[in-house]
Amino acid sequence: MKKPLLLLASMCFFGMSATAAPEIPEGMGVLPTEVPVPANNPMSDAKVELGKKLYFEPAVSKSGEFSCNSCHNLGTWGVDNQKFSIGHMWQRGGRNAPTVLNSGFWSKQFWDGRAPLLEDQAKAPPLNPVEMASDSADAVMTRLKNAGYEPEFKAVFGPNALSFDNMAKAIAAFERTLTTPNAPFDKFVTGKGTISKAAQRGMKKVAEVGCTSCHSGPLFTSNAFVPFMHGTDTGLKSVTGKDEDDHVFRVQSWRNVAMTAPYFHDGSAATLAEAVKIMGKVQLDTDLSKNDIADIVAFLETLTGESPVVTFPLLPRPMDKALDWKE
Repeated sequence: MKKPLLLLASMCFFGMSATAAPEIPEGMGVLPTEVPVPANNPMSDAKVELGKKLYFEPAVSKSGEFSCNSCHNLGTWGVDNQKFSIGHMWQRGGRNAPTVLNSGFWSKQFWDGRAPLLEDQAKAPPLNPVEMASDSADAVMTRLKNAGYEPEFKAVFGPNALSFDNMAKAIAAFERTLTTPNAPFDKFVTGKGTISKAAQRGMKKVAEVGCTSCHSGPLFTSNAFVPFMHGTDTGLKSVTGKDEDDHVFRVQSWRNVAMTAPYFHDGSAATLAEAVKIMGKVQLDTDLSKNDIADIVAFLETLTGESPVVTFPLLPRPMDKALDWKE
């Protein structure tokens, strides 16, 4: 059954009719302009700048080689385009690294949602033995103090502010600026651009077959957790231990999805076409035709927005000596 289509009404002004907006499936829309911000971590330019430095800072890793940007590379749409990311001592993680772009919009972080906020997520990789492998939060802060961050934390958070919590707050503030507006789809919706006929067919097809029951709204995710019986990863069950959470994962956004291959929590789909085919079969029990898959891919490609422009920061370092990477 087809979902109803929402026809955005044309407007009249002094007797002149504006161009009618295109028909789009109900609920779809332009990427929001405001990212939710927790009351205990208000945004400021200085905090964002500190967070940017910390995002690119390899001193938070035990080896001094890995930063947030290592796996969530802002030069490649917030991912590393690998099935599983490389971490400490060349270990590989067990899940595909999702993009950091637009992550401020998500209600939970990680595939299994174990981090409620970006602040919670930012604390995990430095202490993960497979990722950055720092010995403790105190070890991370000692490294940052020796690098010269204490005055910068004080300028943002006040006296005695060099803490693991404040590190996470600064990184989260920076990540909330990493949005991707003005995708071709957004311009199409607002009458400022167009998308191909194939993309328009794909836009309607994802609503018709039921993809938008989960990939809904302007963010193209319900931010919910749903079963995805694909692969061996137990998903949310690995956090809760509950059988009903077996193979349950957070619904990923379609925003910029064309740029973030490979796909799924296990990185098992190398191409977007392959991912669409698998999702159709596993989630909707539908064998999509080659033409339908091509149209859906064409639509998903229109959701690639403008990547944020980020200038690589100059990181604090002590004068006349190197950091002791053995600490």
